Amino acid sequence: MSDGFASFREFYEFYLGEHRNPICRRLHFAGSSLALGFVLLAVLRGDPRWLMASLLSGYAFAWVGHFFFEHNRPATFKHPFYSFAGDWVMFKDILIGKIPF
Repeated sequence: MSDGFASFREFYEFYLGEHRNPICRRLHFAGSSLALGFVLLAVLRGDPRWLMASLLSGYAFAWVGHFFFEHNRPATFKHPFYSFAGDWVMFKDILIGKIPF
């Protein structure tokens, strides 16, 4: 499952390099925040349709960041599993101030 990387740690260094633009990172953060909110709605309302909104918001915001601000292809196209994990690690790193917002 390494997708060409020796470890997730190695991939995450690459992943952060693909997210140098602060607007791209902010869009990722916004999309992930909305995704969490939609997951919460799905649980609270017992309606799994909100899970689709969760996926759409997370990816839509991220892809806008990549195509219009970072000017690169999202890592999810070649490394879907590591990219998904990388997004949540980056979200956490932004929350704790390890990565600038």
